[in-house]
Amino acid sequence: MNIALRSGAVASAAALTLLLSACSPSNEADPTTSDATDAPVTSDAMTLTGTLNGAGASSQESAMEAWRAGFTADYPDVIVNYDPVGSGGGRTQFLDGATSFAGSDSLMDEEEYALAVDRCDSDAGAIHLPMYISPIAVIFNLPGISSINMTADVIAQIFDGKITSWNDPALVDINPDVELPSTTITMVHRADESGTTSNFTDYLAKASTMWPYEKSGDWPNALGESGPGTSAVVQIVQDTEGAIGYADASRADKLGTVALGVGDEWVPFSAEAAAAVVDASPLAEGANGANDLAYKLDRTTTASGAYPLVLVSYHILCQQYDDADERALVTSFLKYVASDAGQQQAASAAGSSPISAELASEITAILDEIAAN
Repeated sequence: MNIALRSGAVASAAALTLLLSACSPSNEADPTTSDATDAPVTSDAMTLTGTLNGAGASSQESAMEAWRAGFTADYPDVIVNYDPVGSGGGRTQFLDGATSFAGSDSLMDEEEYALAVDRCDSDAGAIHLPMYISPIAVIFNLPGISSINMTADVIAQIFDGKITSWNDPALVDINPDVELPSTTITMVHRADESGTTSNFTDYLAKASTMWPYEKSGDWPNALGESGPGTSAVVQIVQDTEGAIGYADASRADKLGTVALGVGDEWVPFSAEAAAAVVDASPLAEGANGANDLAYKLDRTTTASGAYPLVLVSYHILCQQYDDADERALVTSFLKYVASDAGQQQAASAAGSSPISAELASEITAILDEIAAN
């Protein structure tokens, strides 16, 4: 599943104010985004050359393709290889030294932080930079039905095999205007370790009283069908009438989607609704210093219009690189990703919510501090 991309970037929680865009790939990003974070122009723009290897979250796949297209114009002699192997696989490859950066929808744990010290040959270790923010959609395949209401408890019971048909009373009661069929529910989940799964199970563990498992990047039960990566999950749902799964909202396409019960409201996914949750979330405890922008998301919010099933996808990188050329490749590419041009391209291609100009400036300043021995 390697994607060869030809291409050539410290805040408090409040700095994560998002410029909202419609959550549809066909919609343009907010034109009010500051010009201050346009694609970076550097002195080595015409001479930067080489190959940069990354791997990780499949949720970033569409955005990566957009970032490639924009970056190629400025850095035609750089090749970036990104393997959408999943967040867990991406972190493993990065910590093993096989890649220069990782894409991840979940944070490094204590053990991974420790491993990063050796991988980066520096006590400074590795940090997270938030580059891609998107809702996770609960997707389903029921012909003629495009939206269904579900509480966290109902979702938990479906994905734990307790609700097995679409006309179960628990679903009928909260969807009085929908003709629900007696079709058997086929639950679909990720087969690989996944940041999307980690975020999904984190939501169920915190927002539902019916979910008996802890947050995990690995699916916790042996039920249903599974596939490796976002594309496989979406494909199984598309091919199976009665199926239900979860995926980055950019991949929902023409499938039905779930509106979540939040407080007294039913909230469908959108970039705006995801932003409402991220805005209210603090930085995670145990982060690796002021430059490590890792967030702890509030899954139990009852704020009006908030959609708590959201992921923040990061790029994980060293705070020091032994090789100056590797440092230049990593920082130049990630500066572009964080730039206004890069964020607008991702929003257009994947329906993500662009980071703010303020946060982009903070990320650029962090990247300027990345050292090379």
